[in-house]
Amino acid sequence: MSAPLIVLVGPMGSGKSTVGGLLADRLGVAYRDTDADIVAAQGREISDIFVDAGEPYFRELERAAVRTALAEHPGVLALGGGAILDDSTRELLAGLPVVYLSLDVEEAVRRVGLNQARPLLAVNPRRQWRELMDARRHLYTEVARVVVATDERTPEEVAQAVLDALELKDE
Repeated sequence: MSAPLIVLVGPMGSGKSTVGGLLADRLGVAYRDTDADIVAAQGREISDIFVDAGEPYFRELERAAVRTALAEHPGVLALGGGAILDDSTRELLAGLPVVYLSLDVEEAVRRVGLNQARPLLAVNPRRQWRELMDARRHLYTEVARVVVATDERTPEEVAQAVLDALELKDE
């Protein structure tokens, strides 16, 4: 068993997928996203899982996907935005090189927009994003070894900031 080199956490729109891919390329390792694992295993989008089976069912799938990925993926791993809500997931993250990619609401709205594929933001995206962050920010901070702000930075700048913060050298 080998733990991930980097675990990325943060809200939707923070750039976990884009930055994760860049980091994996620069470090010469594989990139993995637990949301993508769930979509592949279920054969349907996360928004459809929320609608068809509800958030509690999705969170069970997410908990299992995170546990599996943490146990078997040695590269760069991105977790879904709500994965840190689970107590057992936060326990598994203890001691790992977790990076919280933070951003403010205006930047999130610019990046995510009014995307209907984001089930938790379907009604009033700006207000709902703020409420999600009020509930989650302290959990992201709790699990993170470092916090990297992504506001007004390119994905390349964010990736470099992550490498610098964790004192990792790219290939």
